[in-house]
Amino acid sequence: MFQDKSLRSRGSLIVVDLPMTRRQPVLIWLGAATIVRMLLAVAVVWCASAMAAAGADLYRAQTVVTGQDEANRIIGFAFCLEDVLIKVSGAQKLAGDRRLAAYKSNAKSFVRAFNYRDQFLGKPVRDEQGTRDRPYDLTVDFEEKKINGILKALGLKPWLSHRPRLAVFVEMENGTRDFIVTVDGAQSDLQRDALLAAADRRGMNIVLPSMAALAKSGLEGAKLETVPSSGLAPLATEQGGEVALVGHLVWSDRELGWITRWRMDWQGRTHRWQVRRVTFDEAFRRGIGGAAQILSDNGDPGGRARH
Repeated sequence: MFQDKSLRSRGSLIVVDLPMTRRQPVLIWLGAATIVRMLLAVAVVWCASAMAAAGADLYRAQTVVTGQDEANRIIGFAFCLEDVLIKVSGAQKLAGDRRLAAYKSNAKSFVRAFNYRDQFLGKPVRDEQGTRDRPYDLTVDFEEKKINGILKALGLKPWLSHRPRLAVFVEMENGTRDFIVTVDGAQSDLQRDALLAAADRRGMNIVLPSMAALAKSGLEGAKLETVPSSGLAPLATEQGGEVALVGHLVWSDRELGWITRWRMDWQGRTHRWQVRRVTFDEAFRRGIGGAAQILSDNGDPGGRARH
């Protein structure tokens, strides 16, 4: 705010207070040039601040805990620590890694700050037991240097370079019901929210197709697995995506979960991976997390050797 006021003040001095002489046009031009330079400087500072803020978000994670007692908080810290290590590095393969056990047992020592948000904010507490059982969103910020140190010990490093925006195309198949998750389709509200939550948890930006865009491209009602990546690329670009990620989820009554197949083309190679017997929330985390692992050069989520 201070910089904005300074610019307005200097601008008015240049334009209004200059004497009316033949040099006025030159002085005004110089003043405009100065303003442009100052605006560019402000823009650079703003961009640097935005990048710093985005980087700081990588070291932040959130989970749900019951009450605000220390025992549950420590459990929440451990949960968030694993998420942050995956988020910062892009290495989905760290999920469930036994090497993290020692760090998670001491997760409190890596925490810089934390806060709670009452999920029942505004609703009366019924009794003392209800106070302890009340759900809270626990947000945890970790020390960047300490997280980087853990990653180094694990043979990994922070992924701080540009993260390509994913254009995510997901087809959901459950019996006779078959649809593609869109940004504006009512039937995919739950899946859309779950995809956005998964992207945030893995530190990725995503875009989803609109119903109109699918219809225009002729993909509405199509089986995405039969559509080559070259056929999705124009739509991905039109939606603001840089890389197309394709997922196909089929519900299995026998396995009581979703059978999920993922596909993404990157640097001249098609990567494929799958997961079975999971909720669609977990399937989305595995899909977006797998894409992050490929893009961060941490290996193929399908377990195949890299070329």
